[in-house]
Amino acid sequence: MAENDPSASPPPAAPAAAPPGEMEQRNWALFTHLSALTGLVTGGLGFILGPLVMWLIKKDQMPRVDEAGKEALNFQLTMLIAVLVSCVLMLILIGFLLLFAVGVFDVVMVIIAAVQTSNGVRYRYPLAIRFIQ
Repeated sequence: MAENDPSASPPPAAPAAAPPGEMEQRNWALFTHLSALTGLVTGGLGFILGPLVMWLIKKDQMPRVDEAGKEALNFQLTMLIAVLVSCVLMLILIGFLLLFAVGVFDVVMVIIAAVQTSNGVRYRYPLAIRFIQ
C-alpha cells in the first residue's frame, strides 16, 4: 500500500558514474598492449588494428589506456616499417633473417610491455618512433 502513498519519498537516484579505478585502467592498458598479438592470428595489419581499436574505445575515458594505446601504436607502426625494410632486403637475402628477428622482437617486447603494465609501470617501448604524441 505504500506504493500508492503520495507522501512516500521517491526512490533514490542512480549514483553518478564513478571514474574508472586504477586497476580497471591497468587492465585495459594491459589488453591494449596484448591486442597487438592478434596479428599472430589475423596476420598483416592485426598488429596495428588491435591496439588501435582498444585505444579508440577507451582513450577518452581512461588516461592510462590513452598513454598505452599511443605507445603500442607507435611501436607497431615502427615494426611495420622494419618489416617493409626487411621485405626489400630479401632481394639480397639478409631480409629473411631480419624479418624473423623483427617478428621475434615484436612479440617479446609486447609481452614485456604487458607484464610491466600489469605491475603498474608505464612502459615505453625501445626503438619506437613517436608518430602519435
